[in-house]
Amino acid sequence: MLDTLEARLAEARAGRLGHKELLEVLCQDELARRDAAAVTRRIRQARFPHEQTLESFDFSYNKAFPAVTVRDLARLEFVEAGEGILFYGPVGVGKSHLAVALGHLACLRGYDVMFTTCSKLLAELAGGHADRTFQARVAKLAKPALLIVDDWAMREFSVQQADDIFELLSERLERPRRSLICTSNRSPSDWYPLFPNAVVGESVLDRLLNTSHHVLLEGKSYRPNRRPGRARS
Repeated sequence: MLDTLEARLAEARAGRLGHKELLEVLCQDELARRDAAAVTRRIRQARFPHEQTLESFDFSYNKAFPAVTVRDLARLEFVEAGEGILFYGPVGVGKSHLAVALGHLACLRGYDVMFTTCSKLLAELAGGHADRTFQARVAKLAKPALLIVDDWAMREFSVQQADDIFELLSERLERPRRSLICTSNRSPSDWYPLFPNAVVGESVLDRLLNTSHHVLLEGKSYRPNRRPGRARS
């Protein structure tokens, strides 16, 4: 409370706060400080690659963009329900931006979030086999209320990778209110051939596809307009 004590005492001396009000506003100041510190901690622990928000996203750039759907998802009811989101479409249309923006919003609302890429996720799980910490790593990845996996299904999975993903998804589904956001350049219908074992692939995708909102993002890429020295159109 020391951060705001002098200012509040000055208000009290000026007659703008009574004794009871002084104690109340000091407590409110401390609660606000703790809330702000918790938000900062959650954002830091999420390890977002960039600070992206919905406010900084240009929904008008692509005319057919499903802005209403995205804004509905921004209510974060999907997190409370333990549902997922699959953002898929061509390169550069804003899939990662939206995933990070929803993750940032979840941090503000009090949810623990973890961001990773599919390649880093697979490497993390593979490392668990090497040092015999696989279950501990799965438990860590299953803990956050929202897990964001960027660049999902970029290439074929090995047998071990497919098994690892199955274990992780199963662990998260066993816990209440665990949500997953995946971004992919491939349509979900194209994910099945990426699994070497059809049974494992069916099991993974049954857990993933049937518990998620499917959001197709189409249009032109933002990236050409972001080239150095080129003005945006």
